[in-house]
Order: sequence, then C-alpha cells, then structure tokens
Amino acid sequence: MAYVVFLASLIVVLAGLTSFAAWARRTGRGSGVAGALAAYDDAYRGTAHRSYHELRLQADRKSETGSPEDL
Repeated sequence: MAYVVFLASLIVVLAGLTSFAAWARRTGRGSGVAGALAAYDDAYRGTAHRSYHELRLQADRKSETGSPEDL
C-alpha cells in the first residue's frame, strides 16, 4: 500500500510541475528561473554562462528580410 501512495504522490507532483512549466511558458513568466540559472552558471560554469548569453542574443535577433529587388 505504501508503494501505491508513493507512486500516486509522485505522479501528482510531476503533473503539477508540468502544468506549472506550461503556464510559465505560456505567460512568459519563466524568465526569472532562467535568470537564476544563468547566475548559477556565471558563478560556477563560466563557459555555460557565455553560451547562455550568446543563445539569448541569437533568439532576440530578427532575421533581416531583403528587398524584392534582391531577387
């Protein structure tokens, strides 16, 4: 019986975290967690921190569209 209770509670916790992640992505409020992880990476893993900022810059860049005359 203890295994059933443990598995049920584990499933509830994982479902709650999954729904929270979906909500954070949908509303755009997940950036605080990303910022906290970036600070951790800055302190303990410098290469990962630089990669994080480079990826954020790439995501924020807008693709340049050429004029129709370029074709």
